[in-house]
Amino acid sequence: MSHSPEPDQDNLETAPPHPVFHVEQALLGALLLDPHRLGDITGIGADSFSTAEHAAVFAAISTLPPPDPAEHAKNTIWLDHVLATGREQARGLTAGHLHHLIQVCPWPRHAPAYARMVEAEHARRRLRTAAEHLVQTVHDTSLPHPVQAVLAEAGALAAVVDDIGARFPPRAGVLPRTPAPSPALAPDYAEAVEEEQLLLATATAGPADLDSVRWLLAEDFTQPLHAGLWQCLTALARRQEPVDPVTVLWEAQQRGLLDSGSEPGDVLRLLAEPAGSVEHWAERALQRSFLATAAYAGRHIAAYADDPANTPFQLVVGARRSLADIGAVRVRWQHATGPPPPARPQPTSSARAGPPTAKTARLTR
Repeated sequence: MSHSPEPDQDNLETAPPHPVFHVEQALLGALLLDPHRLGDITGIGADSFSTAEHAAVFAAISTLPPPDPAEHAKNTIWLDHVLATGREQARGLTAGHLHHLIQVCPWPRHAPAYARMVEAEHARRRLRTAAEHLVQTVHDTSLPHPVQAVLAEAGALAAVVDDIGARFPPRAGVLPRTPAPSPALAPDYAEAVEEEQLLLATATAGPADLDSVRWLLAEDFTQPLHAGLWQCLTALARRQEPVDPVTVLWEAQQRGLLDSGSEPGDVLRLLAEPAGSVEHWAERALQRSFLATAAYAGRHIAAYADDPANTPFQLVVGARRSLADIGAVRVRWQHATGPPPPARPQPTSSARAGPPTAKTARLTR
């Protein structure tokens, strides 16, 4: 069980605890004052707390049988049991800790409300952790099958979002207002640029292969010029017009791609060096696009979770929108790498059978 360390007493002025720290104190104080209120608490466990000490106290309260109310009001026997049990997980726990928790609880009858707040903050931490795992997996260059690993982490993140959504059903139209993170360059940016150039040149040399990579979109490219040239190629092929470096260059001029400073000679040279196959380079570009989309979605969801102004309802709505972006690229990846669809059986005759005529009726007698 991992917990954030409790703020050091000497650093309280420079690093004050988050509001949930005080909420946890109030909840634990209420349960220490009136242990029978534990029956009103749902949705949280020891791992829902932000510090090891708080988790240990809640675990002790949850495992020990509640005391007799009359006896509990007269002595500290049950509190001593809580302290002894809690020390098994947090050795630094003292009687002073328990007395402080009792003193800072405003209203013990508000324990269910405090528990709901603890649950909400725990949901935020779970979402942040799952999003960080997704981003880390994207950047793990040691993985033999990165797409499959990222898909598994995206599925785990979606499961966390669904669980939070079940506990905190999202409200329609409530979107988080957290600014989106800025796009980050891919770690293999230079390699991506080179492979996109090879894809464009190879597709220019063999435009007939464009029909087999319809799943690749302009948005999958890392360079705006490359994305525009891909649109030029696919447009020429769709119109069944001649495709070669010169016709692509002319189409690029018509689309204003050369206005950004690209030299015509550079474009011609880029399109004149084919290598390999269109399918190979297109699949490489789509894989890179998928990983980049997953990394950005993970960073965006983590940013939502790091913004304390976002409620659990908003976190669910924002996270599901980011996961939908991953899902859109995943569908195209499955089309690109999955088995080809089975061929449809051809009809034996295109003529539609009609009612028997008098002649055919006589022949069949």
